[in-house]
Amino acid sequence: MAHIADIIKYEGDNTTFVWKHPCEDFNSYTQLIVHETQEAVLFLNGQALDSFGPGCHTLETQNTPLLSGLLNRTTNGETPFHCEVYFINKTEQMAIRWGTDSQVQFLEPVYHIPLSLGASGEMSLRVQDARRLLIRLVGTEPVFDRLTLASYFRAFLMARVKTYIAQFMQENTISIFELDAHMLAFSQALQQQLAPDFAAYGVELVRFFVTNLARPDGDAQYEKYKELHFRKYADVAEAQLRQQTDLIQAQTEAQKTLIASQAAAQKRVQEGYTYQQERSFDVAQEAAKNAGAGGLTGLGIGIGAMAGVGGSVGGLVGNTVSDALRGTVQPPEAAIFCENCGAKLPQGATFCDNCGHAVPRDKNICAKCGYRFTRDGKFCPKCGAERED
Repeated sequence: MAHIADIIKYEGDNTTFVWKHPCEDFNSYTQLIVHETQEAVLFLNGQALDSFGPGCHTLETQNTPLLSGLLNRTTNGETPFHCEVYFINKTEQMAIRWGTDSQVQFLEPVYHIPLSLGASGEMSLRVQDARRLLIRLVGTEPVFDRLTLASYFRAFLMARVKTYIAQFMQENTISIFELDAHMLAFSQALQQQLAPDFAAYGVELVRFFVTNLARPDGDAQYEKYKELHFRKYADVAEAQLRQQTDLIQAQTEAQKTLIASQAAAQKRVQEGYTYQQERSFDVAQEAAKNAGAGGLTGLGIGIGAMAGVGGSVGGLVGNTVSDALRGTVQPPEAAIFCENCGAKLPQGATFCDNCGHAVPRDKNICAKCGYRFTRDGKFCPKCGAERED
């Protein structure tokens, strides 16, 4: 009679997905110990029957209804039976490497050129449906580790990844030169596409990462468009930098002007006069320049504006202006010439001293005192004589 196991358990390494217990003969007093991260499934005649979660289980009738329904042998109060026990590791198996065996041929969606692209990375898997995994994938294998699982999935993984890479780039219009900036979205999209394929075998695709892209470096067409692509962005960056530099310079000049204005205003405060007073000085100075050319009115306005600078200065200059307006200050008289011979005539002449021609009378000159009028009026502002019409 075959040896009947009293205790069934698995305490092997954590990289094993499925482990089959070597003993296949048990009775109703056999203890089945399942750890927290495990699940145990009983098989009889190739059929998956009862399953057990974490804990210590006695393989008696009430705990194995499916198995007991197929057994009817009883010996000395014990029920020996023959079956297979599989332990399934349900922890997340991380850092499982994957990679395309060849590059994907696709039409680059931005520049519309045919290119090739390969990819590789890591994934993590976890058993979600132990019964489905055993039936669809493990079969009669006594040990099924992560390497064996990866090799089983490699063929369909390669076929689907290649298809999904091309689909992702076309649907999102992402250039091969910008794919590095979208690696997370790329990884998530591939995981979403691949998850149902793994679930069909009772395995959950917990994580999926694309960590490396194999571009067609050295290909003449690829290198040409790569240079054009990065040159475009370099030109844009240079233009933006130039624009920012010009803006900074303009802001600097504006700040310098503001500082100079504030300094000038502070100086006026310290020297005791205002901006309006300073402008009055400028107006008066300009009026003084024009006084000799007959601009007495302008002189008066300019000097009048200066009156605000200070009482004493304004009063003194104001008196000078008043004297000028009363006629005590005369602008220089314009030269006169003989209409007949062109000789220059002295002021006040009535006949040409060169040819004797009579000089027409200038109505802008007083006939009595010779004062030259500077504005319209009926009487001479100097001697009071009536002006000629």
